[in-house]
Amino acid sequence: MPMLAEQISALIREGIPGAEVEIIDLAGDGDHYKAVVVAEAFRGLPRVRQHQMVYAALQGRMGGELHALALETRTP
Repeated sequence: MPMLAEQISALIREGIPGAEVEIIDLAGDGDHYKAVVVAEAFRGLPRVRQHQMVYAALQGRMGGELHALALETRTP
């Protein structure tokens, strides 16, 4: 069963305190999303590390419950 956008957002905000999260359903199917995550925690980190932080916040759901997630990360 696919994850709801609200679930994805909640997991990311829980895993990266203070993050602003916007989830966009790319295909309208509830299975292909884009997450825009803005967090002070990303400051000074390379993009790959920022993305790793988001994946860690998703607690292993990537590739299972969550099929596809495009990421855009940045600092405020």
